Amino acid sequence: MSTTTTPLLRHNRWLPSSIKLKTTLFSELSGAVGDLGTYIPIVLALSLVNNLNLTTTLIFTSLYNIATGLLFGLPMPVQPMKSIAAVAISASPPLTIAQISAAGLSVAAVLLVLGATGLMSVLYRYLPLPVVRGVQLSQGLTFAFSAVKYIRYDQDLAKSKSGPARPWFALDGVAIALAAVLFLVLTTGAGDDPPPPQQEEEEENENRVKVRRRLRVLSTIPAALIVFLFGLVLCFVRDPSIFGDLEFGPSKISLVKITWKDFKVGFVSAAIPQIPLSVLNSVIAVCKLSGDLFPEREASAMHVSVSVGLMNLVGCWFGAMPCCHGAGGLAGQYRFGGRSGASVVFLGIAKLVLALVFGNSLGRILNEFPIGILGVLLLFAGIELAMAARDMNTKQESFVMLVCAAVSLTGSSAALGFFVGIILYLFLKLRELECGGFPFGFCSSKTTKSEEHDSLIA
Repeated sequence: MSTTTTPLLRHNRWLPSSIKLKTTLFSELSGAVGDLGTYIPIVLALSLVNNLNLTTTLIFTSLYNIATGLLFGLPMPVQPMKSIAAVAISASPPLTIAQISAAGLSVAAVLLVLGATGLMSVLYRYLPLPVVRGVQLSQGLTFAFSAVKYIRYDQDLAKSKSGPARPWFALDGVAIALAAVLFLVLTTGAGDDPPPPQQEEEEENENRVKVRRRLRVLSTIPAALIVFLFGLVLCFVRDPSIFGDLEFGPSKISLVKITWKDFKVGFVSAAIPQIPLSVLNSVIAVCKLSGDLFPEREASAMHVSVSVGLMNLVGCWFGAMPCCHGAGGLAGQYRFGGRSGASVVFLGIAKLVLALVFGNSLGRILNEFPIGILGVLLLFAGIELAMAARDMNTKQESFVMLVCAAVSLTGSSAALGFFVGIILYLFLKLRELECGGFPFGFCSSKTTKSEEHDSLIA
């Protein structure tokens, strides 16, 4: 890509290296909205069902975004803890903000201990890659399946249920969503980086040179940002009364009173199912994906684990939504152009401005945002995450990965798929031990046939 589009941001000596652009400014801005397909539906559902304070959540998640962008130098996402959100919304009665905060604090404490003691780094170092890929594949496909539902059917986010099929031609219809999909495919392709400019342009390769130029031009279009802004315009077209309902200024932020009963309910019902998901997808999978996408800047499992712990140990006391770093968000932001910490810093600044200007009335806008457009963004993020599994080179690795993913999907539990994958991997390795002296070849020593022959002669 051309390096002349954003010289001030690229070369300013006063900027931290973590947010100096690795690509164009428009690409980073486009990448900034890459994880909103997950973020907005969950935040909106929690605000409708559990009375989540939007001002508090937006302010704290904006600060998380800015801090992680500066510290990691990657488009490291800040996403809701999905299992906690699902339990909070679906429980009868729904969990209170105090119970949600207690669940977030419980998960944060576990991840902080695992990270600070180095246990998370040990897990990351020794977990088999096919099992990690299975978790990534299942999470990516889960996002993609949800995205297709968002596009095809009306959604009751408050109840997490799909309704009747969407009309084809409406302001939130299937045709608009499919047009957005085609636009993103045309501008971003399969998500590959654009071809570099060639020094030599031979006449016989003139057609190929033209193709490279066209791809470079298309790559400069902030496609995801355009789609998101188009969705915002549709909000006001669908319901112009939004203008009159907006109230300026942030809502009040206060400490949440959390009792031991809240900790008991939050830990048992929401934290326990969230902990394995956070360990696997928010730390292990996101670190592995960062190494795949940015080999020279792979995130440390210890740092990511501690980061999740510290974020929630601060924000949850004020009722902010429990958050983590998700592999799906990283895949989405990378897919749409995020290549540095600047991407999430921009997103954090935008959240902070919206929180301070509109406060909780921003929920009125989010409630009218076309769910089909969010589904489009989520679809590309899910597919990008699932494609991380394409590096399985042997049939054995693919077998473990696919079984792990299948169990995770059918059991609706990444933890269950993970444990099945670990057991399967160990049994396959057990078959490969070279053994002698025990029935069926089970032993701990490796003895070749020639060594056995030599010992018999001796």
